[in-house]
Amino acid sequence: MNRCICLSLAAQLVAFTTHAPAQPAATGHGEERFNTRLVGAHDLQARSAYQPLPVRQGESHIAYVGHHAGEALNPLTGAVEPNGTSVLDVTDPAAPVYLAHIPATGGASGAQMVQVCTGDRLPGGDAGRFFMLRSNGNRSHEVWDVTEPASPAFVRTVAEMGRTPSGAQHTHKNWWECDTGVAYLVGTADGWRAPRVMQVFDLADPAAPQRIRDFSLPGVQPDASGPIPGGSGLHEAVRLGDRIYMSYGTSNNGVVQILDRDRLLNGDPDAAAPLAASPAALAFPEIGRVDLPAYWGAHTAMPLLDVEVPDYAGNRDHATRDFLFVVSESVANRCQETRHVSLMLDITDEAHPLPIGTFQVPESSGDFCERGGRFGPHAPQWSMEPPFYGRLMVVSWFNAGARIIDVRDPFNMAEVAWYIPATTERTAERCATIDGVDTCQVAIQTNKVEVDDRGLIYLADRANTGLHIVELTGPAAAIVNPAE
Repeated sequence: MNRCICLSLAAQLVAFTTHAPAQPAATGHGEERFNTRLVGAHDLQARSAYQPLPVRQGESHIAYVGHHAGEALNPLTGAVEPNGTSVLDVTDPAAPVYLAHIPATGGASGAQMVQVCTGDRLPGGDAGRFFMLRSNGNRSHEVWDVTEPASPAFVRTVAEMGRTPSGAQHTHKNWWECDTGVAYLVGTADGWRAPRVMQVFDLADPAAPQRIRDFSLPGVQPDASGPIPGGSGLHEAVRLGDRIYMSYGTSNNGVVQILDRDRLLNGDPDAAAPLAASPAALAFPEIGRVDLPAYWGAHTAMPLLDVEVPDYAGNRDHATRDFLFVVSESVANRCQETRHVSLMLDITDEAHPLPIGTFQVPESSGDFCERGGRFGPHAPQWSMEPPFYGRLMVVSWFNAGARIIDVRDPFNMAEVAWYIPATTERTAERCATIDGVDTCQVAIQTNKVEVDDRGLIYLADRANTGLHIVELTGPAAAIVNPAE
């Protein structure tokens, strides 16, 4: 079936309640889709969800979901537990089975981030075992053995977070190289001036982590002074081949940085202290850099390398090019901010990254500013595996759901599908103060997305609605399954 269900805002508002003087609060909206179909869903115990990660474990497909701060009843234990990590069996995506909840112990900040590596790939891991790396509140990063997904077992804390000079303490996203064991953890290192820097660890043996170095932009190190570059600091690092793609600033004062991986891990061989927290040692790995306007950040930078641009086939030089898809995160409800965008950079010449285009969702296509909650991009998929990678990029867009973009020609990105889940009785309100008046509305808040090797898309909702599993239909499905 290939059809579009485009609901007007009037049709979506099924009831009204008064929250503040002169301003009604909408009670929700229905599903909206184009070239997509809902396969299955789970409410995740009404926990605010951040990161979905589908993993093939033997004959099963397991979804690990990181959560924001909060607490909820876990029917499996009968206890109210701080939000942590949900573990679901999604082998049958139409009927997800909730296997376990691993509460966070690091304060009231949930356990937003999760990565999984198999011991078969890790140089020091045990064959046949699966290990999960997650953030634990703002206090630490830790490893769990999830070989039996319904019975996760704690392995050890990898890193305890320090504090900035002002006392701030954070964790956030991590990237784990399953082929080498190197892990790039985001969090606070003692004395560094931004709350989020990169802490590089050797996790080839998950039970015996070895710290390699701390890293950030020059000017963030403990003995620096003056303005702090990169806003709140590093948001995430993405590795592909011999490059690390760094994103700083999240929603403002953004910096995109391309690093040489070997230089990052080993430093300048001619330096007396190659991995020191010095301006020279921090600058040494940098290959290319883009400083964004103060009103945009760099939440994620996803590489698309060795792209054969169809229209350039007749050109002798540079018909095959490298690109970087960069997202600035929307952070304010009801559009009370600068409009955030997703950018495409041409990085064929890595030393001189060049913006070549943007992708945006037209606000008027769904009256999204009036719908409530955040409207704008958050993050793209992280998977760089078939069948999506190099063909389609899936991006979360908060109240505009998941947007699916054809990136086969990065100079001419085109939206080919979207999916906006319906709200439920569990969807939490989102509020904004406009001209001194508070307005609270119920709208979906698709937070992050991921894809799996079956061609399924996973949407995690920030507003407690749960997990949605979606498949492509029509022409969009043909892009990832060209033989069908």
